[in-house]
Amino acid sequence: MPRNTKNIKTNFKERHFKQKDTKGIEKKSTYTKGQKNKQKIDEFRQGEEGDNYNENLIEGRNPVIEALKSGRSIDVLFIQKGQVEGSIRQIIGIAKDKNILIKEVDKAKLDRITVTGHHQGVIASAALYKYYEIDDMLQLAKDKGEDPFIILLDEITDPQNLGSILRSCDGAGAHGVIIPKRRSAGLTPIIGKTSAGAVEYVMVSKVNNINQTISYLKDKGLWVAGAHTTGDTYYEKDLTGPIALVIGSEGKGLSRLVKESCDYLVNIPMNGKVSSLNAAVSGAVLMFEIVKQRQKKEEAQSIH
Repeated sequence: MPRNTKNIKTNFKERHFKQKDTKGIEKKSTYTKGQKNKQKIDEFRQGEEGDNYNENLIEGRNPVIEALKSGRSIDVLFIQKGQVEGSIRQIIGIAKDKNILIKEVDKAKLDRITVTGHHQGVIASAALYKYYEIDDMLQLAKDKGEDPFIILLDEITDPQNLGSILRSCDGAGAHGVIIPKRRSAGLTPIIGKTSAGAVEYVMVSKVNNINQTISYLKDKGLWVAGAHTTGDTYYEKDLTGPIALVIGSEGKGLSRLVKESCDYLVNIPMNGKVSSLNAAVSGAVLMFEIVKQRQKKEEAQSIH
């Protein structure tokens, strides 16, 4: 039975390829191109906490303010500890209004990751890509005459996994991927490489809350299946029709609230010594099972 739809406003960003901000990086750079610049970028991308950022840095108070005002997609904003006066206060206020992740760090870290050498206590890491709205994914499915097929990722922090999942999504014909703003790998250059270019063809939406997003998809008529070890055997479940598949992180799996929000759970039986598959592999198995079931259903309907 289809779900009732509601006119609920979304606050999800659009995504297109993003050019580098030459005002904030190249124009004022005090470093020569080459090893010094590459070393600093690599250090920033690795991060002290293991985060993966990209080299599209915006440095200095005015460049960051302009980027925020223009609607530039910002992954994270680094603010020097103790710097809360004047324009920095304005920057923090705008970032909070836009739900941008803000991290207070020591001046030593900003000095280490700066490319221009003039960070003025603030550095923003801008996404190389903007993000689509969820409604764009649903519209794509409608335009293609297909039931919506969307993938949600619950705290997939490994860029290699995200890249592999995007590649599988492209191959399976999924209409989009949804990731949370926090505790998730973003669309950085490494994703472009690990996805074999699939990031250019798969819609990605970055949202504030996965549980609220699940509710929104349910209101739009989708059934939500979560990949979890306590679920039913995946090939015994009917995975046809409008569907959103939720894949959890390695080790933790689906978070408790996300698991409870799903309509049902599916499991991949394991016959060996290892209890579970890699998140990207699990996602691929389930995605192509959905493809297989949809094709069989279409064939059966065409016969009748």
